[in-house]
Amino acid sequence: MKSWQPNIYLWLAASVVGIISTVVTQPAWAETKLENRDKLSQKAIDSLLQPIDSSALGDRLTNRGYQKIRQLSDLETSITSAQQLLVQSPTLQTVPPYQGGKQGGVVQITGVKANPTEKGVEVILQTTQGEKLQLINRSAGNNFITDIPNTQLSLPSGEGFTFRSEKPLTGIIEITVTNIDANTVRVTVVGEKALPTVELFDDNAGLVFAVASAATATQPPQQPQTPQDQQKPASETPPEEPTAQQDEPIELVVTGEQDTYNVPDSSTATKTDTPLRDIPQSIQVVPQQVLEDRNVRSVNQAVETVSGIVSGGSNFGAPSGDRVIRGFNQSGNFRNGYRDASESFTLTGVGTIEQVEVLKGPASVLFGAVEPGGIVNVITKQPLSEPYYSLGFEAGNFGFYQPSIDLSGPLNADKTVLYRFIASYQNSQGFQDFVKTNITTIAPSITLKLGDRTELNLYYEYTNYNGYPNESGSWFFSDGSFLPQSVFLGYPDLIFIDAKTQKFGYTLNQKLSENWQIRNHFSVATTRSRDALAGGENLVDDSLLVGISALRRGYSIDNYFGQIDLLGKFKTGSISHQLLVGFDFNRNVQIFEAFISDSPLPNLNIFNPDYNVPKPSYIPDYGFNSTTQSYGAYLQDQISILNKLKLLIGGRLDWVTDQSAESRSAFSPRIGLVYQPSNSVSLYTSYSKSFVPDFGLNPDGAAFEPTKGTQYEAGIKADFLEGRLSATLAAYQITKTNILTTDPDPERGRLGYSIQVGEQRSQGIELDIAGEILPGWKVIASYAYTNAEVTEDNTIGVGNKLQGAPENQASLWTTYEIQKGNLKGLGFGLGLFYVGTRAGDVNNSFELPDYLRTDAAIYYRRDGFNAGINISNLFNTDYFSSSYGYTLGLERGAPFTIIGSIRWEL
Repeated sequence: MKSWQPNIYLWLAASVVGIISTVVTQPAWAETKLENRDKLSQKAIDSLLQPIDSSALGDRLTNRGYQKIRQLSDLETSITSAQQLLVQSPTLQTVPPYQGGKQGGVVQITGVKANPTEKGVEVILQTTQGEKLQLINRSAGNNFITDIPNTQLSLPSGEGFTFRSEKPLTGIIEITVTNIDANTVRVTVVGEKALPTVELFDDNAGLVFAVASAATATQPPQQPQTPQDQQKPASETPPEEPTAQQDEPIELVVTGEQDTYNVPDSSTATKTDTPLRDIPQSIQVVPQQVLEDRNVRSVNQAVETVSGIVSGGSNFGAPSGDRVIRGFNQSGNFRNGYRDASESFTLTGVGTIEQVEVLKGPASVLFGAVEPGGIVNVITKQPLSEPYYSLGFEAGNFGFYQPSIDLSGPLNADKTVLYRFIASYQNSQGFQDFVKTNITTIAPSITLKLGDRTELNLYYEYTNYNGYPNESGSWFFSDGSFLPQSVFLGYPDLIFIDAKTQKFGYTLNQKLSENWQIRNHFSVATTRSRDALAGGENLVDDSLLVGISALRRGYSIDNYFGQIDLLGKFKTGSISHQLLVGFDFNRNVQIFEAFISDSPLPNLNIFNPDYNVPKPSYIPDYGFNSTTQSYGAYLQDQISILNKLKLLIGGRLDWVTDQSAESRSAFSPRIGLVYQPSNSVSLYTSYSKSFVPDFGLNPDGAAFEPTKGTQYEAGIKADFLEGRLSATLAAYQITKTNILTTDPDPERGRLGYSIQVGEQRSQGIELDIAGEILPGWKVIASYAYTNAEVTEDNTIGVGNKLQGAPENQASLWTTYEIQKGNLKGLGFGLGLFYVGTRAGDVNNSFELPDYLRTDAAIYYRRDGFNAGINISNLFNTDYFSSSYGYTLGLERGAPFTIIGSIRWEL
């Protein structure tokens, strides 16, 4: 193959860590996950109490369902000074806390929310790791202070966080939540004239700090008037009656959302950490727990629980491929919010993925050239601040086995240098005859904390996929019956694939102030692929494979991406703004060469095959070199008006050139509005556009305009069961215009000229549900109705269905895990996945049948030990997962597959 050495564009910039996000949500106890109830022992709770004289305060909370805990004054040891108030609780659990989907030592608090109530405020600390909380209480002057060791305020992007609520209550100056060192969070309540009184309650939801001003809490009871009292002058000021505002406690709830299916925030839609309920567009998150419970093997399998998205092909077994989103094919992925690659040949190691986020609809306003259906963004596992060690092994039918390791922790004493190392090797013989594949993944990463304001993340990922041979295409007969699953359709000795993808880059964050930061990112993704094919053009009499030719190909794909942006928060009067300004650059270089056999190969009888053929000679067939560069500048503002009304507005201007130096430009706007009539409901509507550059031969010699996508969307997002279950219902219409079609002039059409008159439209309704119904019972489910069709074209029939887009699609994955007793940690899972009939090609000459697949799982997880059995296609349903648009280019769904896994975590 030819080689090409590109110039690497170096990006230097600083970035900032720490976006403050304070939002109004529903009551604190409604945010708490039920699986972490009953975590506190009575002895541990008793050691945290402060004396309080207000019996009315306790009575109110008791009536609301909180269990009052005896006060420090009830203990045998009396406390006489503020110094003696320093009390540390015993460890509440012997199991290390959950961190980022894995167990480590520092509990990550991923968000702070403030809930105004009618008479006070609630402050919620959200964490996925609430199993081990050591609290240290003390008082200093008018300050009540609680330190929480082994915790850190950290948003999912790794940014720091400080929360402050000023004058939340009469007699209280402020409440602050902040990091005081590398592994301690401090909560401070500042009284105006006296030390606030605090009473601790043990709710099943977590810890509740009931705070009242000293004046309110120590208000003496009314005494009968004496004769002397009756003789006092009337001008004497009577005792002040407590106000309703003073009576209302302030509640601080440390939530434990371990093993959750319901993720409240995402950064994909806005490139800022934003609650999903504040985003005027449908975005679905597949969290780590779902990936682990289902034991997914690829990105395409990971998104099966999301509405409106199905597989567009996986390159016959490779960990890569395309997806069909809202009717439109989308190639390539995004990684941590940045463009990873634009082709389906780029490999992604699934073991490095923390969670997967799917943004529906046009996304060009932040991500540049993408199809209008949406994008898939994988969030990768990051280095941890506490030691973590995981060793796993999996084995199953079809010769499958996979050892894996995941190691992480600090490299120095002050935890300013963190590392992570992930590696795995997967081997399988496949369900077709002769197939043998393996996948190797190696992924080291490192985080450098270069001071309080600067953080540098470096990563490298290597993925190698070999198939000798890999899976072949398949077909179904004219009577509707299927080719036997085990039949290999071609000459296996002449078929193979050897693909390697390497990804490396950095992200540099520099904090400028409390509200402003700069982020800089640069990444490279290179893929080198060799493959060989030996397949036919058609099946004659449903038995004879004819027109077989041998083909060898070589790909070289290099993608370079750089980005710098500025994020900031500010106010204009009472209106809050979160501003994003950025610029990015992308260069994609592809080299392709193909060699074909100098003569056709013998026909193959698929029912009595003779695979023993001599190796042919190869001669050059065709090839191309392609270089595309793009530059984009974007601006976005998230505006909060009166807490219940949120406006998202943004725009992006792109310039794209190819090797011919022809330049194309496109402007992509987005505007959306969210109205939240309550803390659990969001109504939204939005308008957005996308573009993809078109390259081809124009009869007038001019550059083609980019293909445009325009979407109108409206929907509702709601929380149920006290916030444990969330749902999104969306309705949309997408119109894609400026599509290239063959020039109707016969001579120009024969020479490859095109005109831009094509139009396609997709409209539909989608429903997604995720969360916890009862303690231990979790669910993620979806349904999509999609009507995607051709609305204008001069070669494809108007009304034809878009390739690979089912009209109906539904999924359900649910698990139940025993919460108590000797069987605690034992869980069960069941999945149903339905995909309706789909057009097999753009001309609708054939149709893929619908199918319903059933998956199941059983697992046991306790004290760092994890074991499970996952079954895919429990009832051995025979189906086709995708089509490449030609009769023999169909991917077969795997039959009954069982995989057992065991893993130890320290």
